[in-house]
This record gives sequence, C-alpha cells and structure tokens, in this order.
Amino acid sequence: MGVRVYRDEKIMSRSKRYLELSKKIDKNKLYPIDQAIKLTKETATTKFDSSVEVHVRLGINTKKTEQQVRGTVTLPFGTGKTKKIAAFVTPEKEGEAKEAGADVCGGQELIDQIKATGKIDFDIALATPDLMPKLAIIAKILGPRGLMPSPKNETITTNLKKTIADLKKGKVNFKSDDTGNIHQIIGKASFDDKKLLENYATFIEALRKAKPATAKGNYIQNIYLSSSMGPGIKIQA
Repeated sequence: MGVRVYRDEKIMSRSKRYLELSKKIDKNKLYPIDQAIKLTKETATTKFDSSVEVHVRLGINTKKTEQQVRGTVTLPFGTGKTKKIAAFVTPEKEGEAKEAGADVCGGQELIDQIKATGKIDFDIALATPDLMPKLAIIAKILGPRGLMPSPKNETITTNLKKTIADLKKGKVNFKSDDTGNIHQIIGKASFDDKKLLENYATFIEALRKAKPATAKGNYIQNIYLSSSMGPGIKIQA
C-alpha cells in the first residue's frame, strides 16, 4: 500500500518526481489535517487516481500478542475501491449471498478448487459458521493473505445481507504490522476534501478505541498522510 512514509527522510533512492514533490512539504512541520489533505491531493501526480493513505506509528509492544491492534470500521464514503467478496456458504445460502452482492459464492466445491489451484480471485472472504470447519484445509492459503474469516473482523456471519452490504459500503479491517504500524487507505485523490476528512476522522476514532488495555504511554505516536507513491505529510495527532 504505497510508501512507508514514516521513513520519508531516507529519500536518496527516490525518483526525480518524488523529490520535486517533497520540496512542497516542510519535513519539520506538523500539519493540520485539512491542510495535509490539500497537500496530499496536490502531490498526487500519478497517471491513475491515487489512493490517499494514513500511516500511523503506534506505541505498542509488538512482542506482546495482547497488544496487537486490530479492528473494523465503516468509512462514511468508502475507500474508492470496489472489493471482490467471496462468500463460503452452503448451496441453500448461495442465492441469498449472490442477491446480497457477493461476487463469488460456494461451499465444498469452491474450497476444493482453491485447495487444488492455490488461486485467490477475491479481496475479502466471509463464511457462515457451519462452513468454518471445512475451511481448515485452505487456511494456509487464506491465512497469509489475511483472508481467513474471523470473528475479530466480523466475517463469520449468519446475516449475509447485512455483512455483505457493510463490506460493499466501505467497511474495512485494520491491523498493526510486525513493526507496530498501521497502514490504511481512506479514499482517493479524486474525493473532495470533506469526504476525506470524514473518512480520516472515522478511522482515527476507531483506531483510538482499539487501543490495547495493556498499552502504556503515548498510543498514537505519529500520523502521516500520503498519496500512492507520494511523499508523507506529518499530521498533528
């Protein structure tokens, strides 16, 4: 997901375009979020519609599993990216899942296909509880890609209609990486400032609520905003 912008000072190997864009940003300044959004859009000069990304350094102990940060949040205006959803359901539920908007539906046959080919053609996977035991044989395929349905990311469900609707509307999962950082897309450079601001505020609120009970000191240490392949802008946390 774009540049790990909290390491922005190491720009010796950056492209000429990146270096020119970096000159527009004061590396020693903490920008208000509204100003950071404007700068992020101004430095989104790729030929495609760049994603707008939030990168957060957390004050957690990554060696303690209970301090791993993870959660879900529905962004008011989505991420601007349409995600392909797979629903692992029994044959009786396939019609319901398709009607709700699932792009891929299936049970044992779909599981066997993934096991045989190792190929994944979706961005999010959900399952009904009765299908979870059968997914064990492809856990090593889904797991490393972050696609294994789980109660923690609310992708094990008996309410297919609501779960799929929420995911299509802009519900995203976030999780701290092994260096104690969070990276999350909150929209596209083509979004107007107000939409990006609301998505940002919603995400940060959810991140604060996900603070582990055992985490001490300053939880959110640094926040950067950037566009895809763009320079990082440090935000007032």
